Amino acid sequence: MATTADDVWRILNEVAISQKELSAAQKETDRLFRLHVEENDRRMKNLQQELGKLGNRLGEFVEWQVRPAVLRLFKQRGIEVHEILPEVSIQRDDAGLEIDLLVVNTTEAILVEVKSKLSQGDVDEHLERLAKFKRLMPRYSDVQAMGAVAGMVVPLEVSRYAYRKGLFVLAQSGETVVILNDDRFQPRTW
Repeated sequence: MATTADDVWRILNEVAISQKELSAAQKETDRLFRLHVEENDRRMKNLQQELGKLGNRLGEFVEWQVRPAVLRLFKQRGIEVHEILPEVSIQRDDAGLEIDLLVVNTTEAILVEVKSKLSQGDVDEHLERLAKFKRLMPRYSDVQAMGAVAGMVVPLEVSRYAYRKGLFVLAQSGETVVILNDDRFQPRTW
């Protein structure tokens, strides 16, 4: 059977129509894929926001556990507590500082950083905070400043690191908060 010119034109026309249909189908697939990606991005953003809120709530819970304990714990270490100032925020010049709990008396101030799970990075950041404290809060320039880190979860290596850096280490123990530092501990002062 011989192929005629009409047969060739018919086949080419069918191919052209198939390519147009394929192109249209590809465009629709691309559009649906973009919509799917946008929806997934939106859901991921919402999930991240919800997880962030949960993390903040957990941090608040830990802070509420630590706040009443510092009075008892530091008094046991011979440090009187006259004031506990939560969530102190300082902005001076082009520098800022945030302190979870500022524990003070007339001669001493203890800056307490509170985390749900304490890391070495948290300890390092707190040491930087302590180094800036008196410059950014000159009203405390005549007190001995000390540091403390607290967490619901405090890995042993992080606890040891903070201890070696001269910080009090507070951790959850059962239903209460305790100071993990032994009686030989001498806090670093700034």
